[in-house]
Amino acid sequence: MKSKPSLIGGAAALVMGLLVSVAGGTAQEDWRLIYFGTTANFGSAENGADPDWDGLNNLLEFAFGLHPRQPSAGLAPQWQPAGGNLVCSFAQPPTVAGITYGAEWSSAMDPGSWQPLADTGTALQHTFSLPMSGSGAKFVRLKIISSESPPPLVPSGFALIPAGPFQMGDQSNPLVGTTAELPVHEVEVSAFYLGKCEVTKEEWDTVRAWGLVHGYPDLPAGNGDYASKGANHPVHSITWFEMVKWCNARSEMEGLTPCYTVASATYKTGSSVPDCNWSANGYRLPTEAEWEKAARGGAVGKNFPWGTDTISHSQANYAVRSSNGTTNDFSYDVTPRPPGTVYSYFNPTYAVDAFPFSSPVGSFAANGYGLYDVAGNMLEWCWDWHGSYAAGFQTDPRGAAVGPHRVCRGGAWYNYDSFAHECRTANRYNRDPMNRDAGIGFRAARSSVP
Repeated sequence: MKSKPSLIGGAAALVMGLLVSVAGGTAQEDWRLIYFGTTANFGSAENGADPDWDGLNNLLEFAFGLHPRQPSAGLAPQWQPAGGNLVCSFAQPPTVAGITYGAEWSSAMDPGSWQPLADTGTALQHTFSLPMSGSGAKFVRLKIISSESPPPLVPSGFALIPAGPFQMGDQSNPLVGTTAELPVHEVEVSAFYLGKCEVTKEEWDTVRAWGLVHGYPDLPAGNGDYASKGANHPVHSITWFEMVKWCNARSEMEGLTPCYTVASATYKTGSSVPDCNWSANGYRLPTEAEWEKAARGGAVGKNFPWGTDTISHSQANYAVRSSNGTTNDFSYDVTPRPPGTVYSYFNPTYAVDAFPFSSPVGSFAANGYGLYDVAGNMLEWCWDWHGSYAAGFQTDPRGAAVGPHRVCRGGAWYNYDSFAHECRTANRYNRDPMNRDAGIGFRAARSSVP
C-alpha cells in the first residue's frame, strides 16, 4: 500500500489536513495528530488552544516547531512508522522547567476514549510507540502537563502591579524635590492590584447605597457642598476613615473578605483607627510604597508617571503656577502660558463652571502599568501615617507606626500646594485623616491573592 508522508511539524503538512496514512496489516489505517493539549482539552479543540498564552495556538506552534510552554526552546516531535509501530521520539528542551510529557491514543477521539502510551525513553529523550496492527482509525496525541499556574485573573477595572524592587524617593538630577523625599532607598513590593482609575462618584454611590442598608450607617454622599461634575468624575470631600469603610462595604457587597477591623470586628462605623489584614482579598487603600511603585509605571528615575521629567496640560489636569503671571515657576512645567494669565493657570479644558475643576477619570493617557490620573486630577489617600523615610532596603513598608497625618499622593487639579511640583511621582503630601477636601480622592487596591 502507498503511504502518505508522516506529519512532522512542517506548515505544508498541516495544510494537508493533519491526516497521516501508514501501512498496517492488510488494512490502510488513518492516523491523525491532535497535538498539544492540556488535561482539560479534548478533540480538535486542542488545535486552537493556547496553553502558554502567547497568542499562537497549538496548531501554529507545531507548524513552526515551537514548544507550547516556551516557544524559544523549540520542539518538533515526529510520528514515524518503525518496526510495526508508530513511534514518536523527541528531546525535552533543557530550559523548560515544570513540564511533563505524555502520549495517548484513541479510536474515536471521544473524551473518555483516550488511552495512555508508555514512555520508553529517558528523562530528556522521550519515546512513545503505538502498535500498528488491527484495522480502523487510530488517533494519537501528545499531551503536555505543566506545573505552571495560568496568569491570575485581574479584577475588572484593576491593573496587576508586578512584584519586585524599585527605587523610592526623589531621583531627579539636579534634585527638585524636598528633604521629605529623601533618602532614596530600595523597596521590594509584593504584587497587588490597583484601580486603573480613581474611584468615581458613580462607584461611590453604588457601594454607599448598599452599605447604608448593610450596617454602614455613616457613609456620606460625597463631594461635600459642591455640585457633582458627573458620575464619571472622581468622588472627593471624603475623609480617610470614610474611604476605608467604603472599601470594607465594597468587599462585603462583592463577597470578599474585608481588610479593615477594629477590635477584631469588621470596621463599619465611627472614626476609630483600624487594623489592616493584608492577606485579605478585599478592597483597601494602597500603601505609600505601593502607590509610588505603581505610579512610576515601570519607569526608572523619572519625575512623572509617563516616563519623562516634564509635565504639561496635555498630560494631566493640574494648575500651572507663575509668580509673575508670565513665566512658569517650575522649569519642568512646559505648558505654554497665555499672556496675562494669573498666578494659577488651571487646565482650560476643565476650568469651566464652578469648582471643582476635576476631569472625567481616564481623560489622559495611562502610564506603563495602565493607570490613569496618577498625576493630577485628585490627590489620593494612602494607608500610611506620614513619617520620615528610613535608609536601606525595605520589603512592603507600611509607614510610620503612629502620627497625626495620613499620606496623600499624586497632585490635584487645584492651586493649593498642588502644582507641577506636587504631581511628581516622588512628591509626598499629608493631611489630617478627618479632612474633607475637593482636591482629595482615592483609588482602591487589593492584595494579589487567589
